[in-house]
Amino acid sequence: MPDQTIAQQRQALAASTKGAGFGPQSPRDIDSSGGSNGRAFGSAPAYTEMNLCNIHFHENAEHKGGEFTKYAGNGDGHGYGTGYTYSGDLSVAELSKLNKEIGKTEHGDLVPGDTIEVHYVHTTAQVAPGPTLGSCLSDSIKNPQLRVETQVFVLVNDDSALNFVELTKHEVRNGVHQAINIPANTGAAIQYEGSTTGPGYNEKGSPFQVSWSVRPRVAKVNIETVDKWLKDNVFDEDHAHGVRNLVTNPDLLSKIAE
Repeated sequence: MPDQTIAQQRQALAASTKGAGFGPQSPRDIDSSGGSNGRAFGSAPAYTEMNLCNIHFHENAEHKGGEFTKYAGNGDGHGYGTGYTYSGDLSVAELSKLNKEIGKTEHGDLVPGDTIEVHYVHTTAQVAPGPTLGSCLSDSIKNPQLRVETQVFVLVNDDSALNFVELTKHEVRNGVHQAINIPANTGAAIQYEGSTTGPGYNEKGSPFQVSWSVRPRVAKVNIETVDKWLKDNVFDEDHAHGVRNLVTNPDLLSKIAE
């Protein structure tokens, strides 16, 4: 897809949100603190005080920064083949091919060396983990606070790498649903105020306000365990989602406190 298409999508986003009162948007470059969107909303509590409501992932990182700064290309205009990838090196063994397809859709499948951005979505609503953003809302609270704990992984063919089934385990702790194995060794998370993501918002603003925590370092995960999770999880996830274009318009970005 030509650069002009991405430029046109960004122009359409700017036009559709101008003067409409949208809050800051996501994803963004976490290495850049600039932003002039002044639509204020309260930062969500720490995720340990909220209910985990959904886990899903995108093929390639939606955010840019840290160890995921290599641009994957413009893609197909619908969120696939674009985003950012792990900027480090992998061994020949880690990249060795599998004899099966993982997460296969009309957009392709997952292979060793692919980057994924995992979203652990949390809500202040009294809910249990389940499919889609709808699991984060309730009849009792239609406008809960939302927080996304974010970790970027690179898929490797290595039994000694992290186990995705373990990384997504959840249980009730201190009265709230929690993902108990979110990595704690991938750098201090960049905190900022933004929105929900996904390619459906390439040309329009997301109306959902989200507090983000994006860890800057990439962790390696065994691709075989991702395959296992995709075949059986409470979130009904069976493939990687597409990515939203990086938001670069200062009017649509919050300022990150330095």
